Amino acid sequence: MNFSLENNVDIIPVGKLNKDLRQAAETLTPSEARFLVDSYYTIQSHRTATGNQVLAAFDSSEPNETIKYFHKQYWELEKNIQKILDAYTKAHPVGEWLRSIKGIGPVIAAGLLAHIDITKAPTVGHIWSYAGLNPNAKWEKGQKRPWNARLKVLCWKAGESFVKVSNNPTGVYGHVYAERKALEIERNEVGLFADQATLILETKRLGKDTEAYKWYSQGMLPPAHIHARAKRYAVKLFLSHLHEFWYEYEYGEKPPLPYPIAIQGHAHKIDRPS
Repeated sequence: MNFSLENNVDIIPVGKLNKDLRQAAETLTPSEARFLVDSYYTIQSHRTATGNQVLAAFDSSEPNETIKYFHKQYWELEKNIQKILDAYTKAHPVGEWLRSIKGIGPVIAAGLLAHIDITKAPTVGHIWSYAGLNPNAKWEKGQKRPWNARLKVLCWKAGESFVKVSNNPTGVYGHVYAERKALEIERNEVGLFADQATLILETKRLGKDTEAYKWYSQGMLPPAHIHARAKRYAVKLFLSHLHEFWYEYEYGEKPPLPYPIAIQGHAHKIDRPS
């Protein structure tokens, strides 16, 4: 049976956004934008859950009208919040740059705009750490979490989006992910990650019957670990370019080079998409 959850329910919809609300969206404060981003994902979760209830009911009977009603309401709220965040990001030059990136839509762009304070990030390393992308940062028991959990999730979502556009000709960071994954696989196969595999076996409890244990015990990282490494590489490069654009907009000059390039000389600089 072909059935569209979004278009097959006749109810009074959530109110549409008027011109005044769209204009007000342009002046949201960072805390207000963060609230709406969180609300968007919460409502999306509820919409998915109620949608599953509707689809499950069609296997045996007609879904209850109450469930269909709330599914439609969540759907309308989700779309309206997305429109508000769309206006919010388009009102800021940094938001415009974010939206130009394939895989970055209004919700992730708004979340990044609202969570990152460029005046507190003289280098991109500060953003990496705040986003939980510093491998040396440890959350010790009894101490405050050294990163922002919501920003970390947003960066994870950005990474997943880059994976989805890795075959798109204009998906710059999707291509970065794919190329890095191929390199990581090559390095993994020649044993360059053997020390990391041994350390993981020594410090983490892994069932000997798991797929991960089989890989680590051979001195190699499992495919899921390789995937995460490549995705993290693409996200960190993306954040580096975001910091560069934002810093230039805020201060009218180029930012300091990332530490691995400026001090350690580990890599060459990859230019930001225009």
